Amino acid sequence: MENKKLSELFSEIADMLTIDETPSSKFEVRAYRKAALTISSLQEPIENVYKSGGKEALMALPGIGKGLAASIEEYLKTGKIRKYALLKKRYPIDFTQLTQLQGMGAKRAVLLYKKLCVRNVEDLTKAISAHKIRDLEGFGEKSEELFAKSIEMQQASKGRLLLGAAMPAIEDIVKKLKDSGLAEDVFIAGSTRRMRETVGDLDILALSNKSEDLMGFFTKMNGVERTIVKGPTKSTVWLSLGVSCDLRVIDPKSIGAAQQYFTGSKDHNISVREIAVRKGYKLNEYGLFARGGKMIESKSEEVIYKKLGMQWIPPEMREARGEIRLAQEGKLPKIIGYDDLKGDLHSHTKETDGNATLDEMASAAMSHGLEYLAVTNHTKSARIAHGMNDAQFMAFFRKMDELGKRLDGSFTLLKGAEIDILKDGRLDLEPKTMKEMDCAVASVHSNFNMSEEEMTKRVIKAIDSGYVHVLGHPTGREIMEREAYKIDLEKVAEAAERNNVAMEINSQPKRLDLNDTNIMLVSKYKINFAIDSDSHSTNDFSFLRYGIGTARRGWLTKDRVINALGPEMIKKALSRRMAQV
Repeated sequence: MENKKLSELFSEIADMLTIDETPSSKFEVRAYRKAALTISSLQEPIENVYKSGGKEALMALPGIGKGLAASIEEYLKTGKIRKYALLKKRYPIDFTQLTQLQGMGAKRAVLLYKKLCVRNVEDLTKAISAHKIRDLEGFGEKSEELFAKSIEMQQASKGRLLLGAAMPAIEDIVKKLKDSGLAEDVFIAGSTRRMRETVGDLDILALSNKSEDLMGFFTKMNGVERTIVKGPTKSTVWLSLGVSCDLRVIDPKSIGAAQQYFTGSKDHNISVREIAVRKGYKLNEYGLFARGGKMIESKSEEVIYKKLGMQWIPPEMREARGEIRLAQEGKLPKIIGYDDLKGDLHSHTKETDGNATLDEMASAAMSHGLEYLAVTNHTKSARIAHGMNDAQFMAFFRKMDELGKRLDGSFTLLKGAEIDILKDGRLDLEPKTMKEMDCAVASVHSNFNMSEEEMTKRVIKAIDSGYVHVLGHPTGREIMEREAYKIDLEKVAEAAERNNVAMEINSQPKRLDLNDTNIMLVSKYKINFAIDSDSHSTNDFSFLRYGIGTARRGWLTKDRVINALGPEMIKKALSRRMAQV
């Protein structure tokens, strides 16, 4: 799957083009960034799109024109892009790694290259150790400390993939194995099945009576860099994606036990096996056995849990956080399902930093089975996202009204904005503009380094304004790139409860914010949650499953998720006529 690499190449081309700041480069930068966004959010391999219809199929993707389609074709055929190679001669810098560091943009990376010959993270680490950054104009000691902390985060997450990259990759492998005709069935296991936000490796189980042929097919698939281990029933390969993948062929009699065992988590499985021992059984990947070795059950996870005196536990809950006790008592919550969302309360169009029109986003939301969409473009303080001012929002709302009339009740559009929470807690729009909105999402996008007390007061002031419906990505973290800002989430939840404001579970794979542990922390308050895509592309609605998976990991039930309501009920909820939870 070439999506990740190609997206990184286009992002790096955009980074290098920003340095010249010519009129044409500004246009090109935006085009490459939009193309990178489209490719990174695709949930199918870009090479499959090309195989299905050539350059025409590529050009049907949002933000991909003739020139960009030609570059994609060039890469898929040769593994190279000539434009990238030419720019790289001028700027031999690892922009992909460096610009992932907090506080590091392309221009700063070039300045460090010119002043200190910093080409990559390794060079930057040496410069930090020698305290050379703090003496450079425009950097200083704080920048040096921020870079050091970001590098530490980057190194700690090395060898791990975001769930949003792991899931489409493993699904593509599963499809290929099924389509090969060599397997009767194929199953996802491991932390991917548990919907963990990052994944260290991929685990796949298969049923096959042609095991050796299946292993031969698996180890020779596109995307396999090398074979680590190859055997008749288990093989491990290293993927060009940057992680290993295990394939195990399972005896059909043991598939339930194998699914339970290889899904994990380790701590959950230890506890389950201890219960089995106390009941006089033995549980392993082959089955549940009585003391004399007689197999009791192995074909069904559900029956294994039942034999041990438990309800079946959804994979997302298997983290040894109290789920086993509840399952023994028959009190597991009925967590939200993957088909329970009716709408999305956070999305962007090309008026700011999205790459699709209002019509295209509405059509994409409908094709994903949604019944309504809040369009929440950025406000003026978000300059990098081309944020809109009050007059621009009012004009855009008229445009939304026109589309609403054309849709004639078949789909509901909600007027909104993702309003910047300014440093002092004020909101970045005039009250008269916000009063026109059906759904105001308020988010922090700047000044992340405030103290916990300052940040908490800032966010609570915004919530107390009376104009906010949803608090967007409440901790501001970006997984493997930026830590959460310091904030007292319980005090924020108290304010949200007081004002009937929903707290967001942002489904973007790099955010998943709130995460599962924070959901569990604040769900004791009488608040609603909103599982939103934060879509910037028509493909991004597919990210909602990651937000739902995170909500399931946080044990959320459907009744706590505001956008599981239908169009009429969501209008009532957002207009605050609905009683608090």
